Amino acid sequence: MKLNYKRTFLIGLAFLSISAFWQMYDNIIPLILQGTFHLGETVTGVIMAADNVLALVLLPVFGALSDRVDTKIGKRMPFIVGGTVLAVVFLMFLSAAERKVNLVLFVITLLALLISMGLYRSPAVALMPDLTPNKLRSKGNAIINLMGAVGGVYTLIMIRFLTGKGEHPDYFPLFASVAVLMMGSVCILFLTINEKKIRAGMEEEISACGEKVREQENAAGNANPEEMPPKRETSRERIFEGDASKEKEEKKEEAMPPPVKKSMYFLLLSIFLWFTAYNAVTTAFSRYTKVVWRLEGGGFADCLMVATVAAIISYVPIGNISSRIGRKKTILGGIILMSICYFAAIFANVYHPVINIAFAAIGIGWAAINVNSYPMIVEMGKGSDIGKFTGTYYTFSMTAQIVTPILSGFLLEKISYRTLFPYALLFSAAAFVTMCQVHHGDTRPDKKKSVLENFDVDD
Repeated sequence: MKLNYKRTFLIGLAFLSISAFWQMYDNIIPLILQGTFHLGETVTGVIMAADNVLALVLLPVFGALSDRVDTKIGKRMPFIVGGTVLAVVFLMFLSAAERKVNLVLFVITLLALLISMGLYRSPAVALMPDLTPNKLRSKGNAIINLMGAVGGVYTLIMIRFLTGKGEHPDYFPLFASVAVLMMGSVCILFLTINEKKIRAGMEEEISACGEKVREQENAAGNANPEEMPPKRETSRERIFEGDASKEKEEKKEEAMPPPVKKSMYFLLLSIFLWFTAYNAVTTAFSRYTKVVWRLEGGGFADCLMVATVAAIISYVPIGNISSRIGRKKTILGGIILMSICYFAAIFANVYHPVINIAFAAIGIGWAAINVNSYPMIVEMGKGSDIGKFTGTYYTFSMTAQIVTPILSGFLLEKISYRTLFPYALLFSAAAFVTMCQVHHGDTRPDKKKSVLENFDVDD
């Protein structure tokens, strides 16, 4: 079978809308909390961490719930459509609360908005695997990630041109542009993707393929035994759903050797540390540029746009580098690259276009880490409980994104905004040290069969 690219791009519209929203949330909400409501950095950090706290609860709950429901429009689509509609409504209410300078109304509406986003994030991510055969999901995930990047870049462009200058810029045009994208993309998704019909078609293809396999096996069984090809363990489930579930049933779980477990723990600690560094910068950057570099309006979006585009472009060469020198060395190289840029940013007193080169390097370094970190978890977890360590991986990364806005915000408020990049440098350097203690799970991945597969990022 071949991947249905048109269908996959349409499915990716849901993730595009999600990424567009979070790009706006991370960069604009802190500016509103401080510029409009005059909250301190620590309180701002607490509020900015709320989305990750809610995510730990809402994502697994609504992901599991969408597994169980069955409606006329499918399993995932009710959550995607309903969650998007609610999110857009609350997004507009949020803009009104900001204009009225009503903090209580703003915080309540923001909480409702975050819950609305939590309703459909997991179902939206699950839609692609639902409607794509197992062996094609790597390419499918690559397209989903590309669509997410497009959503993020769209919002950065809107921030650049629709955010006014001054102490109290009007954010309504920006909010409206993101709301229009969210509603438009999900409307196109709903009108073009018939979830139940596509799922039924997949089941028919699986059944037909299973029949064909059985016919081939029967024909081979009637042939001369000496001419018979080696027996293949195939069935319709194994063709499309992979061997994972059957292997779990047939193979007893093996205990992870102590040296491998030690490497796993150091890798998880490294994940926590580099997310602590990176998320501090992304969360506080819009405020940092305003206070330290004196950038007005959406000027800060240029740096973030450069970092995002550089990351996208670098996925292919990073994949090739990993296949040559291994995942660990590639990750260490990414950490070094980001640390150098954090160090250089400490001495930047004003914005200069050269800074964009540093942010391009940060984007490349972050891509090097993202492409290789989760596969190392999977490699070390072979023969053990991969699912458990996958969950732990996301727990460590999410916990870092809960802790770091508060901790870095406290330092920004109590000491100086100048602490941001030293803070990032400290945790990035610590991640390098802990990553050096990882001595397992480092493989040289096979070269990707197509350019597209290099964008299959698991973070």
